[in-house]
Amino acid sequence: MVATQDCERMIRSLGWDGLRALWDNIENRSTPGWDPGQAFEYLVIRAFQLDGARVKWPYTVRLFDEVVEQIDGAVHCAGLSCLVESKDFADKAVDINPIAKLRNQLLRRPVGTVGLLFSRTGFTNAAVNLSCFSLPQAILLWNGDEIRYALEQERICELLTLKYCGAVEYGVSNYNVILRGI
Repeated sequence: MVATQDCERMIRSLGWDGLRALWDNIENRSTPGWDPGQAFEYLVIRAFQLDGARVKWPYTVRLFDEVVEQIDGAVHCAGLSCLVESKDFADKAVDINPIAKLRNQLLRRPVGTVGLLFSRTGFTNAAVNLSCFSLPQAILLWNGDEIRYALEQERICELLTLKYCGAVEYGVSNYNVILRGI
């Protein structure tokens, strides 16, 4: 298991070009030096940091000396405070379980906290449809194509704003930021 401080050190050494190269490696399932799924978690947080967001790297929440939550990160930008969950499944789309987990985590946070769920492989139809029913706990879904687009544009905070506006205006959790563009 790679230590947290080593992960932070490795990812902080990467700029946008390095993140795009790491994304290619993640898609090719070749991330030596990283535990499974870990490179993806840190890539997402680093992209927000590079774009000017205040971030918190993956962490655990304890209650009475017991770990009650493992959070993949937190992001504060564009007036939004968000909990981040990242899923890098080999070849299957994300089902409703991570959405339910994130919704429960949001229930313990201030009402304006937004959930961001990143999936390299996308989401099942049931997950997309049921995520709309997580409101008023907003959970915004990001697929692999949108992640690549955010890395290419080097403006993930602006895309977060677009995705949030799409959720507000249309009541959808998977507003496609590529179709809208920046």
